Amino acid sequence: MQMTIALAKGRLAEKAMEILEKCGIECREMSGNSRKLIFYDKKNDIRFIMVKPTDVPTYVDHGVADMGIVGKDTLMEAGLPLYEMADLKYGKCRLVVAGYPSKKDNSLTTSILRVATKYPEIAKKYYAAKGASVECIKLSGSVELGPMLGLSDVILDIVESGRTLNENGLKIMEEVCDVSARLAVNRSSLKIKAGVIQPLIERIQCAVEDS
Repeated sequence: MQMTIALAKGRLAEKAMEILEKCGIECREMSGNSRKLIFYDKKNDIRFIMVKPTDVPTYVDHGVADMGIVGKDTLMEAGLPLYEMADLKYGKCRLVVAGYPSKKDNSLTTSILRVATKYPEIAKKYYAAKGASVECIKLSGSVELGPMLGLSDVILDIVESGRTLNENGLKIMEEVCDVSARLAVNRSSLKIKAGVIQPLIERIQCAVEDS
């Protein structure tokens, strides 16, 4: 029974394949500079699809892929009913709220906090849980420019070292959650293909623990 795994293009896919190789899965084609989007491990009857990180949850949710590997932040933003089966312990960073240390440094005076972010759904849920009203301003590029240019009061974004924030005079004000690569599985696939998916999940979990 064939299994399909959706991988986020880039470094996440490279690290994912390192873990999968420890589980006996190989796809040497993927190690080159190929622009192909679909690869196969014929020995294990596994198909890999290479997609944008934000599309991984969608492919898994619709059953096109049985499982996918992508960042926790992407899964949270998508908010889809997937099973999160393993923390793969790489791609570690943090989701934080950052801004200027003092309100007087912000050019906005509105009573509703304006949040520039690539993650509007996460921001809405985070502030709703705190009982706060916010206006989410979705940006795709450098969200740090939001408070710098008066577009927003704060940003909600992922940080790794915090260097970009520091170099632009922004400080971490709140930590939302830790982020890392996660293994997400389609709910139906876990039942229908349990015979092949469950053993692989267990091998992946062991490979992560042994690394």
